[in-house]
Amino acid sequence: MSAPSAPVQTRLEFDSNRLMIDLCGELDANLVRIEAGTGAEIDRHGNVIMLGGEPEARQHAETTLRALYGRLQANKSVAAGDIEAAIRMPTEIFEEGMAPAPISAPLEIRTRKKTVEPRSPAQMAYVRALLENDLTFGLGPAGTGKTYLAVAVAVAHFLEGRVDRIILSRPAVEAGERLGFLPGDMKEKVDPYMQPLYDALNDFLPGKQISKMIEDKQIEIAPLAFMRGRTLSHAFVILDEAQNATTMQMRMFLTRLGEGSSMVVNGDTSQIDLPRGVISGLVEAEKILRGVDGIGFTRFSAKDVIRHPMVARIVRAYEKASRE
Repeated sequence: MSAPSAPVQTRLEFDSNRLMIDLCGELDANLVRIEAGTGAEIDRHGNVIMLGGEPEARQHAETTLRALYGRLQANKSVAAGDIEAAIRMPTEIFEEGMAPAPISAPLEIRTRKKTVEPRSPAQMAYVRALLENDLTFGLGPAGTGKTYLAVAVAVAHFLEGRVDRIILSRPAVEAGERLGFLPGDMKEKVDPYMQPLYDALNDFLPGKQISKMIEDKQIEIAPLAFMRGRTLSHAFVILDEAQNATTMQMRMFLTRLGEGSSMVVNGDTSQIDLPRGVISGLVEAEKILRGVDGIGFTRFSAKDVIRHPMVARIVRAYEKASRE
């Protein structure tokens, strides 16, 4: 009777002791996270890592580890979000039958305070669309980075001198509740609706610079209704929460695009807060404009959520309920 064959393993060897410490994390916490995310069994012996499990799991873990080690060789960090992104990226690339090359050469958006990288194939496609098209639509659930990446690209364009100003807009529609009359002047009334855009700006620019740019009209933050009658030239223009724009508002906004400008329209058609019977301008725009030359569309899903893992599970549950 023949002896049982030894389980098949994949052997990885890394040449830097210093980088291995950062790759594995304190008490090998990063390896534990990669094990959980890929389904592979990981056993470390100094600079050698042995991968066990199913062939797909071992390939997934190998691609993830090599991508993270490449980040460290390029003097980049390996934080929890970077690990989740590295785990997510090869999974979706393998599912789509694509080569894993984009992992080793990610797009980078450089701003005053940080460098931002896409963390999923959909985010990568979205950033490429932002860089290549005059008009880009980002469609999908909250937490997928649509607004964050759009503001990052807008700031990068401004710092590179490609645009003279950044214009951020949202429809002033309450999220399912009536707030009544808000106190204060126009800015104080509008600011609560615009806070997510302020939050994103604060991640990329120093507070004093933001205040100065707003004072000099290099950054404009205004409700969608204030766009009527304007021609937006040499600007990077973002319309957030666009699912709450009516058909008339959407057409008005899209026709504001002027010379030397780029425009981004983001929204989640599962969270429309318009009155019953009012058609979302974003839903109609997707039907009418898809396929038009120079317009890019990126569709996000729950697997692109980059907030707390619970958010992705919540989005998936709602998507399932909606399908059923």
